Amino acid sequence: MSNERPWLAHYPEGVPAQIDSNQYASVAAVVEEAFERFRQRPAFASFGKKLSYGQIDEMSRQFAGYLTGVLKLGKGDRIAIMMPNVLQYPIALFGALRAGLVVVNTNPMYTARELKHQLEDAGAKAIVVLDNFAATLQQVVEETAVKHIITTGIGDLLGAKGVLINFALKHVKKMVPPYHLPHAVRFNDALAKGASHPLVKVPLGHDDIAFLQYTGGTTGVAKGAMLTHGNMVANMMQAGAWIGTNAKPGEEVIITALPLYHIFSLTANGLVFMRLGGLNWLITNPRDMPGFVKELKQSHFTALTGVNTLFNGLLNTPGFAELDFSRLHLTLGGGMAVQRAVAERWKKVTGCTLVEAYGLTETSPAACINPLDLPAYNGSIGLPIPSTDVAIWSEDGQPLPQGEVGELMVRGPQVMKGYWQRPDETAKVLSADGWLHTGDVARMDEKGYFYIVDRKKDMILVSGFNVYPNEVEDVVMQHPGVAEVAAVGVPDEHSGEVVKLFVVRKDPNLTVEELKKFCHDNLTGYKRPKIIEFRDSLPKSNVGKILRRELRDEKTAAVAHS
Repeated sequence: MSNERPWLAHYPEGVPAQIDSNQYASVAAVVEEAFERFRQRPAFASFGKKLSYGQIDEMSRQFAGYLTGVLKLGKGDRIAIMMPNVLQYPIALFGALRAGLVVVNTNPMYTARELKHQLEDAGAKAIVVLDNFAATLQQVVEETAVKHIITTGIGDLLGAKGVLINFALKHVKKMVPPYHLPHAVRFNDALAKGASHPLVKVPLGHDDIAFLQYTGGTTGVAKGAMLTHGNMVANMMQAGAWIGTNAKPGEEVIITALPLYHIFSLTANGLVFMRLGGLNWLITNPRDMPGFVKELKQSHFTALTGVNTLFNGLLNTPGFAELDFSRLHLTLGGGMAVQRAVAERWKKVTGCTLVEAYGLTETSPAACINPLDLPAYNGSIGLPIPSTDVAIWSEDGQPLPQGEVGELMVRGPQVMKGYWQRPDETAKVLSADGWLHTGDVARMDEKGYFYIVDRKKDMILVSGFNVYPNEVEDVVMQHPGVAEVAAVGVPDEHSGEVVKLFVVRKDPNLTVEELKKFCHDNLTGYKRPKIIEFRDSLPKSNVGKILRRELRDEKTAAVAHS
């Protein structure tokens, strides 16, 4: 069998070929073990406030008590969490999982249209939302199945300092748009009410769904990847076996700047490091780079995960190079391709290799990781992790020999159950024997390292977030002045790629500014086009399909900047 898995011969010392995910019945069982084992240790930190594993245990118990005892929600009911990285996130997350609910991670930056689709599609009965984003929820909540709303402010768990933070955000910085949700309950009140209801043990197994993790698709409509407790436990153990050889249980401080609603951050930081008894140092707004560097200074960090744009941003922020990197032993890049120039500069400044990993929402997410003791960036996405098969297939579904280029296929216990209520979409990507089509084009070298060559789909990757051209095009076509549109990704030094629109006008007076404003109102930030070019016509195939690739390949296209 080892001939078919050349990577096993190149595994880091101490990493097993297989993991046994039957050690834990559920994600709840994993976190409950961590609560007991590391009770006194700090688990999460935010704005200078730390909560211990014991406190997170207690508060998530109270939240679970509120969900089951007060709201009468039961196993399998869906709850949306719409928050950035604040202390309320892990409490709501673990409380919901311990109550047997399915967590629907929701991007707080969603527009009303995007939020409505996700809440309707998931059939969410409850939502926890940060005040800053409650106005968006107010616009659509009546059209969804949501019956219970729990609101919270950034400062709600931060004590006296939190009162000042909430006041400043609302009245000074004007970052909390007014909203009216008369039946909403405050997060702290929910905890107080839940305290008198005991945590009822819900029987959970590997087949039960833990998360509906929304991702786009070739159809452009966001689909919920059903990630089961079995998927998540397996990926925690797979990534944990890989990272654990390089980590000291109970001593790690992991910087969590990627939002926990993103699967990479959720699994790697929120769960793998929790199992190791690490401290998750939450960064609520990583876009504030000077503020981010200040947090890094206070944290004595040992590990950091991120996307290429985040590392690049830090390297270009004054004060970053002067930080103390003596404890930093792990920097993991995923979500989008790590650029060689950024990786080399990172190594020079921090002394720590920026190790690239590869995964998908549909694989919970980790599939391949480079050895953590890599002396330097190698341009590869790494080796398949334990209990994972990766292969390169031809267009007609045949495995290709080493060195050949084809579609990257993944099989393992971390591969999703399928897309929520979309058997047709599931059938397109999951073979009968469990192979997942990634849509990425890659090759494998003789040691079992994989290299991404290109993307099969037309997906655009902006700062690690998937943007699906169909969705953008569907929105733009709703503008009365647009006749035809094509959205493509073009390279960008800050975010890897940005969205570029090619538009044929119906109204000859339509301007770039007007169209940008329309996109601003209907698409979340990273999906908005940065460049818009008007054309008399768009290239099409003989069946009338707009040829995006042809537009992407144009090197001489005149660019109309606003």
